[in-house]
Amino acid sequence: MEQSEIRWNDEARAKILDDADNVLREAVSAVAASHADATSDEVYAELNRHLKDRFIDYEPGPDVRKYADAIVAGEFSAS
Repeated sequence: MEQSEIRWNDEARAKILDDADNVLREAVSAVAASHADATSDEVYAELNRHLKDRFIDYEPGPDVRKYADAIVAGEFSAS
């Protein structure tokens, strides 16, 4: 077996991605509920604070900014 052949099976990969999406949803919901009057930069920082210790080698990206902006614009729905 070659090192390049070592990888998660498709079911495990899907579960890992679902788990990551759930962590993101939880963070967005929590920050939206507690930072209604914050600026986009404050919400962005708070989202990153919630996410940074939940992922290996976490780096904030444009998705986090998109959700911060949506929270500040009142576009986030908890439903």
